[in-house]
Amino acid sequence: MKNTLTGLFFLCFATLLQSNAGAQSPAGKKGMPVLGIAASMDNDSLAGAAGFSCLEETVKRMLAPSVSEATFTANIQRINKARCRVQTCNVFIPGYLKLTGPAVNEAWVLGYVDTVMQRAEKAGIRLIVLGSGEARKIPEGFNRDTAKGQFIRLARKMADIAAKHNCLIAMENLNATETNFVNTIAEGCQVVTAIGHPHFRLTADIYHMLRENEPADNLLKAKGILVHCHIAEREKRSAPGVEQQDFRPYLAALRSIGYSGRIMMECRWTDPAKEYAPAVAYLEGQLNEVYHISGKK
Repeated sequence: MKNTLTGLFFLCFATLLQSNAGAQSPAGKKGMPVLGIAASMDNDSLAGAAGFSCLEETVKRMLAPSVSEATFTANIQRINKARCRVQTCNVFIPGYLKLTGPAVNEAWVLGYVDTVMQRAEKAGIRLIVLGSGEARKIPEGFNRDTAKGQFIRLARKMADIAAKHNCLIAMENLNATETNFVNTIAEGCQVVTAIGHPHFRLTADIYHMLRENEPADNLLKAKGILVHCHIAEREKRSAPGVEQQDFRPYLAALRSIGYSGRIMMECRWTDPAKEYAPAVAYLEGQLNEVYHISGKK
């Protein structure tokens, strides 16, 4: 009887993870990832016309406690009318709210997270990317193991709040010029696994992987915990196609773990009206090749 109950528990838990991942990561045609863009909603019409399916705004502009109630209400109206789906936000924790080190104020962090998650639920935002390199940066001289333990414990409490509001937190890898904690997908997998919460998952940022010379095969370790992706070219964080970056090894790794969620272009743009459509066409070309959309098996 005990073994039967244990088996049922893990079956239910696995089903929950699968349903959460599906809710946060809409599948594209024939299982191909959906292309989106991290940009202001001011660019929604341009993005939709260029072929982007979804748009990722920022917590700072849309959901943060510093956003007035009137502005937040207006933001919801804009989201509801948007051409692109707006179900994710980044720029989560401001730098002054520390997640590691002696200056951590847990009550402040959790209070901030609670406000953001309440607003996310009202706005239909289902995933918040945790980059926040300055907030999670380990202070010089502070013990790394202690900092990691701090982060893990605090992240579990943040994830509990996210769960109450039907949202996921998805931590992303950031290169060493932006933070000194979780610079690779490999490290991200270790931390997310240690946190062990179904509402705290992983964002793979392929630009940061490229900057850290991290092999595409490390994405294979993220099977089951990867729910979101960012992408840009390595040298100048340019849009796909500008420098003809070959993303196919990374896309192939995503395909091998069955990833069919969002891939958001988080790039530097100079003329969106001219640059959006070619970027979509370039990345779709590599995706079509890797995911065999032509019909070849």
